[in-house]
Amino acid sequence: MATSNMNENWTNVKSQIESIWRNADFEDAELKRARGNLRKMVSLIHEKTGESKMEIRQKMMSIL
Repeated sequence: MATSNMNENWTNVKSQIESIWRNADFEDAELKRARGNLRKMVSLIHEKTGESKMEIRQKMMSIL
């Protein structure tokens, strides 16, 4: 469910990711590679920020 929501509302989801983790300096290509895959997106955000995967997942679920 979360994965399909991520794809269906990509523009909104991407905007919120960039807002929440604005200091992470995501490249569009990185976000596109992780698009539609919650696990990949959580890992990408974790790599960029060092934030715990559990916290990232919780924030992502509130977006989706």
